[in-house]
Amino acid sequence: MSYLDPDLSGPWAAVLSDRYGRADAQQLLTAMVHDVFPGRIALVSSFGAESAVLLHMLSEIDRHIPVLFVDTGKLFGETKRYRDQLVARLGLTNLQTISPDPNALSGKDPKGLLFAQNPDACCYWRKVEPLERALKGYGAWISGRKQFHGGARTHLKRIEAADKRIKISPLADWSRADIERYFDRRDLPKHPLEADGYLSIGCMPCTQRVAPGGDIRSGRWSGLDKTECGIHLSLSNARKQASL
Repeated sequence: MSYLDPDLSGPWAAVLSDRYGRADAQQLLTAMVHDVFPGRIALVSSFGAESAVLLHMLSEIDRHIPVLFVDTGKLFGETKRYRDQLVARLGLTNLQTISPDPNALSGKDPKGLLFAQNPDACCYWRKVEPLERALKGYGAWISGRKQFHGGARTHLKRIEAADKRIKISPLADWSRADIERYFDRRDLPKHPLEADGYLSIGCMPCTQRVAPGGDIRSGRWSGLDKTECGIHLSLSNARKQASL
């Protein structure tokens, strides 16, 4: 069974869900990497607070699978150091760091302050557009989203169609306890900012500590009617959200 026609991504997602719906996360990843999308799948990782779980799983399946990391130019230095630590620890050989188009930034965000004026547009030019470029040629990509994050993720499916690709979220039905248990059993290092109260970590200007007992993603775009950067929207909706 292999992925053939991107115009059939919707029906294809349903077929894959039927076939692999009962597979656990590791089994699902293995099937997608080796059987369904060989050579046409990538893991997109923020190297945030929970990222080590999927990265570790992938390292046990194939350390050469592309790992796409979008460096928005606004990330915490701790995130980049954590990225380097995990890549070395797990033996990942195909990290691809993606950057925003400098010409787009010079025209759309010349002072680097767009995040304060239009955070949706900032996310689009610094994350959505670069990732869309990087994903060209891939039939599928792997995401670390989980239902317990809440909001639009509450009813997240493990396999879904996304802009003529298939998006795989192997940990969609995992709980926070499942994540912590995996870290403990594999002795995986935590993101250095987590101990300081950062439970969901994105760009520095738009990430704050989470209050004790607060929602895990409440530190992202705090005080704004915004909960997602846009990479999990359709490209047309991401552009619309950014008023483009």
